[in-house]
Amino acid sequence: MSDTPDGADVSGRRGRGRPRGRTTLLIAGAVVLGLVAGTCTGYLIQADREPTKLPSLSQPTLPQAKGPAPEPLSAAQDRQVKTEGDLRKLLLTKPKGAKDADWLGGDGWMDLAAYADSYEKPEEVFGDLVGDGFRRAAVTGWTEGSAYTVELRLVQFRQVETVAAADYCENNQYWAEDEESTDSWPVPGTGNGMAYVHRKADTKPGYLPLYSAEAHAWRGDVSVEIWVYGSKSIPKKKIMDLAERQMERL
Repeated sequence: MSDTPDGADVSGRRGRGRPRGRTTLLIAGAVVLGLVAGTCTGYLIQADREPTKLPSLSQPTLPQAKGPAPEPLSAAQDRQVKTEGDLRKLLLTKPKGAKDADWLGGDGWMDLAAYADSYEKPEEVFGDLVGDGFRRAAVTGWTEGSAYTVELRLVQFRQVETVAAADYCENNQYWAEDEESTDSWPVPGTGNGMAYVHRKADTKPGYLPLYSAEAHAWRGDVSVEIWVYGSKSIPKKKIMDLAERQMERL
């Protein structure tokens, strides 16, 4: 008999809703209409005025700074240098005595389709990820005896037009907060990270209850996602320790 209910995925791939853009589009439409109306009024007022004298094109010469240029940041200080390498090396390593999760497989990378499939409506999210500049995702996970299953993801975005890493982090935080019987705490030292413990288990007759905890934060162009599952309520210390140590590696 399985220890988890049918349909429950201990890898942490829980269905996620992702409301996107509707309010933003409505606000953007109102702004455009306001700009058009304001522009027309401006033309009518300006037509009755005398031409405004333009300033001289010549400008004073600015003095050039003297002295040596600042030293470039070292690789340890430059976050971009750190995350441009093998993202998998920034993931926490499996603790002593733990076993690689059966569902992990592969080479430690999660492609666009697999990541989109972790959401409630993968077809819609797939298009969102393409538009948001999904670049790559590194993933690892392990099982600690019969107590816990852990999954960690580092999801990186190109961030040409939007700060997508922050957006996806905040989206996950929103849905984590929305679950009933949930306790939450800021992750120290992150400025934006949050950890959550869901006190209410997923249950089904004939199966052990499935408890969960999660943590979400972001740093630069990387969104951090951590999931813990177990047959008993997850201690706050467990999820907080994972979140703090993972963020330190970034």
